[in-house]
Amino acid sequence: MYAKKSLGQNFLKSEKALNQIVEAGRLSSSDTVLEIGPGLGALTSWLLYSGAKVIGVEKDDDLTIKLREMFVSEIKTGQLTLMNEDILDFEPKLDKYKLIANIPYNITGAILEKFLSCDKQPELIVILVQKEVALRIVSRDEKESILSISIKIYGEPKLVDTVKAGSFSPAPKVDSAILAIYGISKSFFEENKVTEEHFFKILKSGFASKRKKLSSNLSVIFDKAKVLETFEDLGLSENTRAEDVPLEVWKKLSLKLS
Repeated sequence: MYAKKSLGQNFLKSEKALNQIVEAGRLSSSDTVLEIGPGLGALTSWLLYSGAKVIGVEKDDDLTIKLREMFVSEIKTGQLTLMNEDILDFEPKLDKYKLIANIPYNITGAILEKFLSCDKQPELIVILVQKEVALRIVSRDEKESILSISIKIYGEPKLVDTVKAGSFSPAPKVDSAILAIYGISKSFFEENKVTEEHFFKILKSGFASKRKKLSSNLSVIFDKAKVLETFEDLGLSENTRAEDVPLEVWKKLSLKLS
């Protein structure tokens, strides 16, 4: 079966990478896994072998038929549930689950935003992403971005390993990485009575113009005197740039600026 470019399909064939994904998921027989885009069932098989219950959401009609033929017994026993729908339209109703998947890279941002901010968050996420995206998220160069802070406010990202382009069929143009996000919660917002909307308003404003200093960016939506007073309270230089500000300081900024 040929991969459909329109759906961003690149099927993982590396046994090493499949094993690493499952290990990063810290699975047991009591777990429920939400798998996005099971595809040809390679990762699905590994997930099922762990003993976990799997809910696979597959958009491709043809692949859904093939998967139902491949996993007849697992579907019959209830260990595997297959749903033929778009993951971006899917609303998780599970109280406890883990999201583990080889996702289409063109919807990486949409998937992360959806599942990190939804009411029914997963306990953890293990996904394949483009290598450069993973490096940005874990701030390997010690520079932050909207993407890295947007994820760290909800959980702890970890780069598990890199995966060469040749590990997929068809091979993508770039190398990939296994990204895990542990300890997912909304504890910061709940404990400090700060809304997600307010936090992200500050974050997006701070990164609005890369050429400008953070204080200048924030002064667009807040009184400049208040911004400078807050910077002094936090020990921040007026010349600080958004990319040099760690998560803990972004948290403090969201508490002090309103």
